[in-house]
Amino acid sequence: MGHTGQADKLRAKDPLYPLRHSAAHVMAQAVRRLYPQVKLGIGPPIEDGFYYDLDLSEPLTEEDLPKIEAEMAQIIKENHPFVHSHLPKAEAKRFFTERGETYKLELIDGIQDAEVSLYTDGDFVDLCEGPHVKSTGEIKAVKLLSLAGAYWRGDEQRPQLQRIYGTAYPMKAQLDAHLTRLEEAKRRDHRKLGKELELFSFEELAGPGVVFYHPKGALIRSLIEDVVRQRHRERGYEFVVTPHVFRTDLWRRSGHLEYYKDYMFLFESDKQPFGIKPMNCPGHILIYQAKPRSYRDLPLRLFELGTVYRNEKSGVLHGLLRVRSFTQDDAHIFLREDQLVDEIRQVLDFAFEVLKLFGFTEYEIELSTRPAECIGTAASWDAAEAALKQALEASKLAYAVHEGEGAFYGPKIDIKIKDAIGRSWQCGTIQCDFALPERFDLTYDAADGKPHRVVMLHRALLGSFERFFGMLIEHYAGAFPVWLAPVQVAVIPISDKANEYARQVADRLRRQGVRAQLDERRETMRAKIRDAQLAQVPYMAVLGDREAHAQAVAVRHRRGGDLGTMPLDAFIQRVASESASRLIG
Repeated sequence: MGHTGQADKLRAKDPLYPLRHSAAHVMAQAVRRLYPQVKLGIGPPIEDGFYYDLDLSEPLTEEDLPKIEAEMAQIIKENHPFVHSHLPKAEAKRFFTERGETYKLELIDGIQDAEVSLYTDGDFVDLCEGPHVKSTGEIKAVKLLSLAGAYWRGDEQRPQLQRIYGTAYPMKAQLDAHLTRLEEAKRRDHRKLGKELELFSFEELAGPGVVFYHPKGALIRSLIEDVVRQRHRERGYEFVVTPHVFRTDLWRRSGHLEYYKDYMFLFESDKQPFGIKPMNCPGHILIYQAKPRSYRDLPLRLFELGTVYRNEKSGVLHGLLRVRSFTQDDAHIFLREDQLVDEIRQVLDFAFEVLKLFGFTEYEIELSTRPAECIGTAASWDAAEAALKQALEASKLAYAVHEGEGAFYGPKIDIKIKDAIGRSWQCGTIQCDFALPERFDLTYDAADGKPHRVVMLHRALLGSFERFFGMLIEHYAGAFPVWLAPVQVAVIPISDKANEYARQVADRLRRQGVRAQLDERRETMRAKIRDAQLAQVPYMAVLGDREAHAQAVAVRHRRGGDLGTMPLDAFIQRVASESASRLIG
């Protein structure tokens, strides 16, 4: 079936890899039995499941999946052993040519070995490296989940195949638990909630992958930005703003034009080539170069809420999680090599501090090392990797090593956070870079009076604001904590007679910094409460004659229900204090 580097990494760490690999074979085998003219693409295990890409003349629908599952159940019942064999490439090509498997022939052409690896179970033979379980009967719990389109080899110029996704577990109880998690994830889908809560949209006329923040979404983003700016000021960062467009001379010198060209938006103006920035680092480098720097100036921490643009293929765009324009809490720290380990530790501490503000305390940390294609010397890469490792170990942080997955200019630490239903999300990153300072001849005047080469740290704490916002929506299922909620209190008069007092309450709340929304619609009280609940407003202040007379409010909470009546001043203090303390809940 073929493997990618990503699949090899999954194969090494996932104990369910052989089971899911086998389930993918059985799925393709079942499709072949039901649709004999099918041509098979690839079908690897993936995180939490598997898929297979299929070339079929007729389009499959969700209604076809139970039929395929039933055929899979029959193959599993037949309990065919998985038999491993090898064929010389020429014989393998004859074998698959006779069966009209054009995609398998292309895969064979890409194999460097003299022989190719095959697996057989019953009447089904597939090009595959393995591993598999011993027999189809070991596949105890399997479920087909969805259909999608997928271009062959991810190339939009190649045929579009039909992809069936599924998952498999050793026991039915594990499968049932996974399906429950999937339903919960569907309920939390930020694309659905973003529309329902009027947070953001994508507009066809503007093109794919660019986000329009509606008032409530823009307010939440502004609150996130305010916190991020405040914490950076406290940590001694200096704020900068850089242009969005540079001449390609700069991108050529930084290496982006060579290593990142396919993801850049390039154009010409006045017969000069330009590129819209995919990263902020060259702009910060030019600011560092603007005047001589002394060892006394270091570390110099330059920070920008920098918007970047990447020409992602339309097929991989996914709500806020994968877009073409996004903003990063981006900083570049220029420092001496002897300051490196301590600064990396400070950045790690800073990242955990900021993530905790949003309710995240569980992390996975990964260290990615030198890729095959990179800039810089082997010695500088070794020094950069050693500094990152030393900082992690000095901070007593457990981490996994991902060989060959660093940025083209330096190795990196990635911080993944766990959300409310246990999923991992990529957030912060710290990249150690000796190569770009060399390319741009970045120096500082050392204590010995001579120029010395500076080192750079590239770092982001939340990463892409768009991705982080999407993840926040799903983490909280749209029910943001009070300090992040775009509307903190819905002020609900019981009748028109209570409108005047309701206006006074809303005004008092706003003057105390509470985000209050007055609902004077000609709807019933129950309808107004229901709509506030659906909008995930944390508090509802329900007001009638009795509350007006007592200068009080009848308080409802979106989760706690009726909290009873309390004095207006006490209620204002409660909401304001909860917001100021950034309580999570």
